[in-house]
Amino acid sequence: QVQLVESGGGSVQAGGSLRLTCTTSGLTYSHDPMTWFRQAPGKEREGVAGINRRTGITYYSDSAKGRFSISQDSPSTHYLYLQMDALEPEDTAIYYCAAARPSFGGTWSFSEGYDDWGQGTQVTVSS
Repeated sequence: QVQLVESGGGSVQAGGSLRLTCTTSGLTYSHDPMTWFRQAPGKEREGVAGINRRTGITYYSDSAKGRFSISQDSPSTHYLYLQMDALEPEDTAIYYCAAARPSFGGTWSFSEGYDDWGQGTQVTVSS
């Protein structure tokens, strides 16, 4: 059974940084990619950054490019990280890590392709 637990959220001022961590257990190599999603109040869940666990190739939304960086400790992905710099109030949301359904072949940011989710961690950025 896959378990994902996010940590590292909090409140920061605009321009600040946070590092989110997703601690995993139960993953198989078929759970690929892994992605950080976020959901702000009244908005749809959106993919922020994803990583192909086997190759290390990373993917970013337009809003995350140049400011956020996704990484993993190893292809086994005991830990998934999201380094967030130059944070903006628009980044305020609950952030979730997710593992793709085995054999998922769709776009990394397509949330319907992910069956396993963490409980989320709140990120609040004040101006």
